[in-house]
Amino acid sequence: MKLQMTICELFQTDALAKAFSKVIKPPMIILFEGDLGSGKTTFIKSLVKFLGSNEVVTSPTFTLLNTYQGRFPIYHFDMYRLSSYEEALAVGFEEYFDKSRLDGVCLVEWPDNVEGLINDADFVVRIEKINDKTRKFTIEEFKK
Repeated sequence: MKLQMTICELFQTDALAKAFSKVIKPPMIILFEGDLGSGKTTFIKSLVKFLGSNEVVTSPTFTLLNTYQGRFPIYHFDMYRLSSYEEALAVGFEEYFDKSRLDGVCLVEWPDNVEGLINDADFVVRIEKINDKTRKFTIEEFKK
């Protein structure tokens, strides 16, 4: 599966998140790639809403992990401040990426910063900033 879509308006981000949310179920790991300001957290906010949570979604840049309760637990990671697999192990993140024990869904921003930690993801969402209003989304199954 591979989906590409160019989005120019915020309501289109919501529509894409709503459609994508229909295929998400535990245990699942979804990686989010894109430059700073590309819209990863904005898309995740919409996604969390359509996964049944009414909680305020914020970027976990400094806390590294935010947890939300929707139809199931949603774990939102931001690996931006980590620089290695070893740092992620030091804070105990490896347990979240063992799908045999995962009770929810992991949404992971900046997964490249902890290369080697996540080997069993389900999808990769790539967001490319074209200009101030336009983003190109690519959603595809994760390939090991």
